[in-house]
Amino acid sequence: MPAVTIPPVPHYEAAPATKEDLDWADFPIIDLLKAKTPEGRAELAPVVRDAMRTYGFLYVVNHGLTQAQNDRMVDIADVPFTQVPEEEQKQFTSKIKEVGSYRGYKPRQFWTIDNGVKDQIEHYNMHRPIFQQQHPKALQPFLPEIRSFVEHNHYNVLHPILRLLALGLELPEEAFVNLHNFDAQGETYVRFMKYYSRTEDDETKTKNVWMKGHTDIGTISILWSQPVTALQIMSPDGKWRYVKHIPNGLIVNAGDSMEMLSGGLYKATIHRVFQPPADQRGHTRLGLFYFSYTDDDVKLVPFAESPVLQRVGISRKCADEDAPTMGDWRIARTKVYGLSETEKKDNVVEEQVISGLVVRHYN
Repeated sequence: MPAVTIPPVPHYEAAPATKEDLDWADFPIIDLLKAKTPEGRAELAPVVRDAMRTYGFLYVVNHGLTQAQNDRMVDIADVPFTQVPEEEQKQFTSKIKEVGSYRGYKPRQFWTIDNGVKDQIEHYNMHRPIFQQQHPKALQPFLPEIRSFVEHNHYNVLHPILRLLALGLELPEEAFVNLHNFDAQGETYVRFMKYYSRTEDDETKTKNVWMKGHTDIGTISILWSQPVTALQIMSPDGKWRYVKHIPNGLIVNAGDSMEMLSGGLYKATIHRVFQPPADQRGHTRLGLFYFSYTDDDVKLVPFAESPVLQRVGISRKCADEDAPTMGDWRIARTKVYGLSETEKKDNVVEEQVISGLVVRHYN
């Protein structure tokens, strides 16, 4: 039987890890291998619950892919940006403002960061089935691998985390899993995202912020850890702290939709992208993400039957009858992020009202 061959891909040379002594965020590391047994899930569930309640973030290791497999996906992630001509990229531009979808390319200088400065971030987004979407020619040989990567994120990372979150609320294990059906109508997607260096003038005008403090739209976001130190979270004490790189690790956080479903127990923590430390400047920052959403028709109301929520109370963003569906919420948020006016409340906080809910951005 002939050996299976994989197409060659140019190597992406990532920046070396920073050697600077930084103020690091401190949240738990979850060994996902333990989640394979009922005993392991019982051990992990309270740790995950407390991490998501306190920080909204956690690290994940032993997720099932090797460092070599991770490295190859990073190489593939660079293909849309280095191997696709600019004119061809324009044929696949996302219809963000028109329909509230990130599928395809978001070009650089699309969002406004601050003081008239536009972003230097581009990303390419693929809806989870992968093959139902048209893609640039250079990326097509890698679609089977990307599909496998998506399935790994969905079934081997997202589902175990959702089960632990359900157990943390003393709900049936599949309570959240049942809302995240792979083939249902929805917008869960994998994103390849590349950040580029900016001018000193832009850094001054934005106070070194590359992407304003925000919360994610969906339920769970999965970032494959990469070495350029730029992600910061707002810690419980109100201070910005850097998220540390863990080789072949994952950074997992809750989004607005999970906060709503969990009655406020699991926090959609504010995070931002900041200028990297001096020993990493001049390098691009290439990231792989899996942004998960429930099925579009799910109404974002708390699991009021949770014994935990019945004991500690439910925090709602709005009355249940006014709660948006996942589809309505993601479209509304996507259409306006970085594109519409916000109201400045002070030197740090800006607000928007979207679908009747207040959304805050932080400088």
